Amino acid sequence: MRIETCYFCSQPCYPSKGITFVRNDARVFRFCRSKCHKNFKMKRNPRKLAWTKSFRKAHGKEMVVDSTLAFQARRNVPVRYNRDLVASTLKAMQRVSEIRNRRERAFYKDRMSGNKQRQLEADRKLVAENQHLLPPEERTEAQEMIREKLEKMDVEVEDEDVEEEPKIKVKVPKAKRKQRLIVGQGAEDMDVDA
Repeated sequence: MRIETCYFCSQPCYPSKGITFVRNDARVFRFCRSKCHKNFKMKRNPRKLAWTKSFRKAHGKEMVVDSTLAFQARRNVPVRYNRDLVASTLKAMQRVSEIRNRRERAFYKDRMSGNKQRQLEADRKLVAENQHLLPPEERTEAQEMIREKLEKMDVEVEDEDVEEEPKIKVKVPKAKRKQRLIVGQGAEDMDVDA
């Protein structure tokens, strides 16, 4: 029993599941479900659909270069049954899957390592920009935290600069001017209320 991979999304295609499409040039396309088959018929590019394996690999979300991935290669040459060979192969398969899982976890942790810091910076920026929305007691706490941070960096800060609230510019609508076309004379200006 051979478990093929879907041509579109690269998921496993189990026997009696999915669709097999054979083109006129004898090229075989296996699809795990109708969703993949429909997308193939619509000539969609799997690298542009976020749920496919090819997208994840192209955008650095999954490992691409790893020695454990070489074991998944397709082998068409039949091997004569040997009990010892099968036992050692099964042990090797388990060991390879353990190694791959460990490397995938490390890859994921490495990829997500800076997220907390980036989120914290974004939150601080949001609070700094919208201090006027905070209750008065929390507003002073935020200003004190900013002041402490700046003191740690050996930067002198004047109280006036920190306590100043950002000024908001308000746009005042201007009276619109339209031109009325008069037959034989040209255009005439007229005032219109907004």
